[in-house]
Amino acid sequence: MPTDVVVAHHGFCFDGAASAAVFTRFLRESQGLDEGRFGYRGLMYEPGAPPPGDRLVHGAVNAILDYRYSPSPDLTWYFDHHVSAFQEPGSELHFRGDTTGRKFHDGAYGSCTKFIIDIARERFGWTAPDLADLVAWSDVIDAARFTDADQASSFAEPAMQLAAVVQEQGDDSLLAWMIPQLAVTPLATLAAHPDVQRRLEPIKARHDALARRMELAGEQRGAVAWFDLSDAPLDTVAKFVGYKLFPTATYSVVLSRTHKRVKISVGFNPWAKRPRTHDIARLCERYGGGGHPVVGAVSLPPGELAKGRAIVEEFIGALNG
Repeated sequence: MPTDVVVAHHGFCFDGAASAAVFTRFLRESQGLDEGRFGYRGLMYEPGAPPPGDRLVHGAVNAILDYRYSPSPDLTWYFDHHVSAFQEPGSELHFRGDTTGRKFHDGAYGSCTKFIIDIARERFGWTAPDLADLVAWSDVIDAARFTDADQASSFAEPAMQLAAVVQEQGDDSLLAWMIPQLAVTPLATLAAHPDVQRRLEPIKARHDALARRMELAGEQRGAVAWFDLSDAPLDTVAKFVGYKLFPTATYSVVLSRTHKRVKISVGFNPWAKRPRTHDIARLCERYGGGGHPVVGAVSLPPGELAKGRAIVEEFIGALNG
């Protein structure tokens, strides 16, 4: 019977989905695995989320991509670029002691997708030139390598359309269809698919409404653009609108909530006039969160809004220090 492959990836994240697509192509072509044996599972940074090892299947080929490391004996492949990847007790020591040659981490990478394709080329001699556009855009989006805040907030590019759909509606059901498509289909062709466009139109409307909401709620406190969006559940994502509204801010802090969590999002303005002086991932790790040096988040249970406000005040103080 063909080997089952479980690809557990950062869910509701374009880099997570793109990582899964590149890894799928790599494993299929380098090991001759049948496409029908791949299954995809999104991993979320939510309060009370189970350890990633719990999403793996005993006896399968299991991969974790763009997410925290697991010392599970069922883990076969691992790729990640988050500096906060090792949060389970003993996980970093376990990773350092691995001898399989199939587990990789490098916090210097802007995207996990580019990390995977570079390792696949350098260590295994595998390349996929037709995926260059996917790899490049994953790196732009995840590392915020946009030319300006307008480009970062635009839906003009096919990759940005796909990213918006994945970030807002990318559950396991949608990505079970989309990830295999990302592995073989040009971004413009996939973005034009009716199922993508149907999902995109209401996202655009919600994005415009959120931009207006942020304009009303926002204020700049020293080097920090601060947005309290906790008055009503947040149903969309607009990571860079804050820098359009407050272009002189070096950092942004957003407090939001859904029915599942309270979230504090922290970011560095990539177009700031001043250099970054704080490692945001390390700041977030103090409260059980994580991310990258330039962007991170903390998630709390939905009933802990007051605690979220207190953390926000500490963040703003630290970032202005």
